[in-house]
Amino acid sequence: MPRSSRGLLALAATVPLLAGCGAVDAGGADGTAVVASFYPLEYVAERVAGEHAEVTGLVAPGQEPHDLELSFEQTAEVAEADVVLFSRGLQPAVDDAVDQSSSEHVVDGSEVTEDGDPHFWLDPTRLSSVAAQFAEAVAAADPDHEAAYAENLAALQRDLDTLDTEFEKGLGSCARDTVVVSHDAFGYLGARYGLDLRPISGLSPDAEPSPAHLAELADLIESEGVTTVFSETLASPELADSLAGDLGLETAVLDPVEGLGEETQDDDYLSLMRANLAALRKANDCS
Repeated sequence: MPRSSRGLLALAATVPLLAGCGAVDAGGADGTAVVASFYPLEYVAERVAGEHAEVTGLVAPGQEPHDLELSFEQTAEVAEADVVLFSRGLQPAVDDAVDQSSSEHVVDGSEVTEDGDPHFWLDPTRLSSVAAQFAEAVAAADPDHEAAYAENLAALQRDLDTLDTEFEKGLGSCARDTVVVSHDAFGYLGARYGLDLRPISGLSPDAEPSPAHLAELADLIESEGVTTVFSETLASPELADSLAGDLGLETAVLDPVEGLGEETQDDDYLSLMRANLAALRKANDCS
């Protein structure tokens, strides 16, 4: 994705640099530069900004967002952006860059989170709230296009409202509500739609579960009639596959929508969430 070179130009007079997949320009059609720290926020920024700002995403497709280390160029982009959209606590390198930036318009998605869980975007209503905050910030940075940003926000929020309704109806009548997932990324989704999400590991996908925890899960799976163990994209399926294999269960994928991968590069937030809904309905025998 093209990235703005405004940050580097502020540091040194250079020719435009190349940023991964394309040449860097000097911002969008109107010179408003937006940096979004990972995919769901990039999706929001692009939908709201439309053609009136240049949106730079810091995480490349297939990259795990938690492990992001910023390049010199990316640090400069954050420092000089007109608007920064991020979520504090998810990416320490981005937090540090934001703390040192000069941007007057910073939107922190973590303000809609609870209990230390950063995965708020899996509840479309929370993502809608962050989108509204971003629309206000980008309009403050670029008041000439305030009406366009408001119109784009309204369209995005209609889509998110529709998605929310689809989940409520789609999961409203199911044979079971217990869902076993590879790591604790789906708490907001479960809380919104009445699911009992049971993770194999904690908030970190790299955490190793204890034998006692695995035994408890096995008992729960038997008592609740769970048929499927979910792994996820951008992380190893080893734990989920191992547990499912030991208990003779099926496996499926539940996407935390933290980023796009090789198999999902043509998808977007809405299509990935609808794929999650279909997978949950199948696993829990929803009518």
